[in-house]
Amino acid sequence: MKEPILVEGLRVFKDNRGCFFESYKQSTFQEIYAIEEKFVQDNHSHSTKNTIRGMHYQWSGPMGKLVRVASGKIKDVIVDIREGSANYGESYSYVLSEDNNNQLYVPAGFAHGFICLSDEAIVLYKCTEEYNNLAESGINPFDKQLNIDWGVEQSEAVISEKDISAQSFLEYSKAPKF
Repeated sequence: MKEPILVEGLRVFKDNRGCFFESYKQSTFQEIYAIEEKFVQDNHSHSTKNTIRGMHYQWSGPMGKLVRVASGKIKDVIVDIREGSANYGESYSYVLSEDNNNQLYVPAGFAHGFICLSDEAIVLYKCTEEYNNLAESGINPFDKQLNIDWGVEQSEAVISEKDISAQSFLEYSKAPKF
């Protein structure tokens, strides 16, 4: 099973015009990070401060994601939902921003979400499978069993009805998809 990979230290060329960097190059990602998946869909989201998106996963056509921030700053959160994993139910968080140029590879088997820490953020992610609304779900980001520190109370979060009414981790555990 694949594990998450924090991609750090991309070579960024800066000058008086701004900057340039290769955010993804298949041969480099295979050689350095052993990420061999093929990406078939790109997604783009724009969020405002305290917006939480997630915790999403897709099981039929299990979707891995390579996440980066083009503008702004987010706290990216993943939860291991692979039944039998030594880290089952554990959450991990990473700060991704336009300043650090870090990326996070989230393999299938992890629920994924983020909170926007800046006034606005543009998040881009490459996906290993096409979106399948018939085989996707989520876990409530404020589930007490996961105990994710979002840095805001639920009442302060900007969150969709679908995400806040998502199943609990206990409900997921009764019929795990991974």
